[in-house]
Formats: sequence, C-alpha cells, structure tokens
Amino acid sequence: MEVDYWQVDAFSTRVFAGNPAGVCVLDRWLDDSTMQAIAAENNLSETAFLVGAGTRYRLRWFTPASEVDLCGHATLASAFVLQRLGWSGDDPLCFETVSGALRVRRRDELLELDFPARPGRSLPVTPEVCTALGAEPTALYGARDLMAVFTEPADVERLRPDMDRIASLDCLGMIVTAPGTDTDFVSRFFAPSVGVPEDPVTGSAHCTLVPYWARRLGRQNLHGRQLSRRGGELFCRLRGDRVMIGGRCALYLRGTIVI
Repeated sequence: MEVDYWQVDAFSTRVFAGNPAGVCVLDRWLDDSTMQAIAAENNLSETAFLVGAGTRYRLRWFTPASEVDLCGHATLASAFVLQRLGWSGDDPLCFETVSGALRVRRRDELLELDFPARPGRSLPVTPEVCTALGAEPTALYGARDLMAVFTEPADVERLRPDMDRIASLDCLGMIVTAPGTDTDFVSRFFAPSVGVPEDPVTGSAHCTLVPYWARRLGRQNLHGRQLSRRGGELFCRLRGDRVMIGGRCALYLRGTIVI
C-alpha cells in the first residue's frame, strides 16, 4: 500500500524553521497501530491523518508515542496541504476531531485556525514544579497543560527543564511564558510524557496562552513567538470562547510511504 505523504514546516515562512508536521491524506482510515507506527517512524512531534473530501475532513494527530486530542501546527499543515491539492480558501475547511469541529480559514496571507479557548485556573507554585523547571515561576495555571509564568523573555529562554520530572507532573505538557519585547509574549512547550521533549511551535498551547495574555494586556489581538531552537510566530485573536491562531507554512517534502 502507498500513502501520499507531505512534510510541512508550520508557523514559518521558510524551511528548517517553525514546527515540522507530517501529513498523510488517506482514502480510508488505516488501523490505529499502523498510524502510530508511521508517526513513530516519522519521529516528528505530530503526524496528521486525514480522510474526507471538499472542505470536510476527519482529522487525527499522533506523536511518536501516542494519539493526542488537539494539535495546532499539524492542523495548519493539513490545511496548507489541502490548499496545494486544490482547496480554494473561499469557504472554510472543517476538520472533525476528538476536540470537536475545528475550522481553518484563509485570512489575508495567513491560514487561521479556529480553536477552543482553554483558560487556565490559578494553581499554587509547588516545589515539584520548581524542581522540574529548574526555576521558580511567578505564577502557575492549569488546563490540559500546566502554564508557568516568568518575568522576562530571558527567563524562558534559559530554562533547561528536567524532562523526567516534567513527565511526572499531572499534565500533558508544560507551557512556560513571559512578556515579549518585540512581541506581546513569548513561550516554550515541553511534553516528554507523549514523546515530545520540546515542541518547536505549539498551536494548542495558545488555547491557554491567549486567554491569559488577552486578560493581562487588555486586548484581543496578540502576537506571540515561541523561543525554541527553530522558533515560530503566531498571530492570535481571542473571540469569546474561541482562539484564532494564524500562521504561515513552508513545504519541505512530498513523497510516498510504502507499507
């Protein structure tokens, strides 16, 4: 069996930056073990699998270790691939996922994700979190992920977390964030429990980041930068209980997986 395969650098205008995502466009679902094996073989933070036609698709995401409930960069990459395959952008794409219907629109030069907001609830800063991060944040919030807030971009950039301790925390991943200098905020994201020690650019983390920074800064339109080695930029809008996450993509490769 042959599977059409694309690798796209999401949240970047050039290759070798942003977050690489695998995208497999299928006529029908493969069994779960095969999709998991493909994701492990690709060894990217996520591989997306799509089945559908026109502007409606079912979409699933797999890390090298497990299936996840939400992934921004691989959704953006999937929309980019469908654009290359003929989606005009006049009508939004609708992806049916375990997190509900997710829409992607073309907005000016951006592809924009329509994702659920996941505001964090305030939590005490525990010794376990400080030890895992190797630093003490000024505040901690919890949603699907934990989010630790720091004072300066340099505080976020210099972190060298203990990945085993991060994996032992009660969360899928750990977001770290601080105010930006030439952006509204900066962030990093660690998810060793699902096989992603540091994710280059994390769309889903912005479901928690954007409600926090919108409230703190008092505005709905926000520009974020993820401070991973590859780096990435996100142009976000808070709209009630939804977060709009805009970005660009660059095509790295197109090929065929032979199973």
